[in-house]
Amino acid sequence: MPSPRVTAIHPLRAIEGGRIDIEGSGFVIGDVYPPEVRIGEARVRLVYASSTRLGVIVPSGLEGGRAAVRVGDAAPAFIDVAAPFATGLHQVDNPVFDRDGSLYVTFSGTRGQQVPVSIFRVRPNGTRETFSSGIVNPTSMAIDPQGRLYVSSRFEGTVYRVAPDGSAEAFANDLGVACGLAFARDGSLFVGDRSGTIFRVDRARKATTFASLPASVAAFHLAVGPDDALYVTGPTLSSYDALYRVDAHGVVTTRYAGFGRPQGLAFDTHGTLHVVEALAGGSGLYRVPPTGDPELVLAGPGLVGVAFDPHGGFVVTSNETAYRLPRSS
Repeated sequence: MPSPRVTAIHPLRAIEGGRIDIEGSGFVIGDVYPPEVRIGEARVRLVYASSTRLGVIVPSGLEGGRAAVRVGDAAPAFIDVAAPFATGLHQVDNPVFDRDGSLYVTFSGTRGQQVPVSIFRVRPNGTRETFSSGIVNPTSMAIDPQGRLYVSSRFEGTVYRVAPDGSAEAFANDLGVACGLAFARDGSLFVGDRSGTIFRVDRARKATTFASLPASVAAFHLAVGPDDALYVTGPTLSSYDALYRVDAHGVVTTRYAGFGRPQGLAFDTHGTLHVVEALAGGSGLYRVPPTGDPELVLAGPGLVGVAFDPHGGFVVTSNETAYRLPRSS
């Protein structure tokens, strides 16, 4: 009987609880005991098995970084495992990096809940600091062209500008259930009202309706691309939801219609769009090429947000935890 052989792993990045598929040959199935698979030193749970493909769940407790994947006595293959970078969060959209590489994350709370800390700052070395308090239900964040932080309150329908000392002032009001934020190149701010309106707030703080989309059951998530178009996701009650592209005139088209509960989205340092999908069974981070279907690049359950640092590394977040990975290839 030939020895097992691993030829490929998809995807090559994961967090704890994410599913990866191992391709190869000679995997012995049908016996009382399934093939033994280990990631690092931990034996993992199989969720699918055939002679050429194994589906496994990445266990918790692994150290971050390069991890060997072994099937029986086959030569190992390797994946990158993201370790927790910040915990104790309540994140409902993307975190954001500033120009210095510090990460801003939120504790959003339940509707109308006043929490002790609204925004935390996590330094590049992993030190978490209290940054801003007093914002009810902080939801989405964005950095303007001058490097200033903005955050929306979905409870108040307000966008706040946050000073370097953490103090906040109202920047724009009456924006519905304000969630997704993204800045255009000219400094105007897009704001998603999850009831279906995308507002554009100019530098004089005047808000006008920019586009209309189907209402979201959770939040709109926004990102402006290198083509100056606005990209939007917003999960509905449908089995599958769209990734929308909105041009400079507010004309809405569908870039891709096959995501299940799409969440946060962001462009990497190369200008490639990435989208978080939260649908059970295929959840993780997808790379969206200019043409063609998205490709799963990181597996992980319950993700809601993604952000790329100035050097090309990135963070993905669940509601409670931020996970960090080095530069994406």
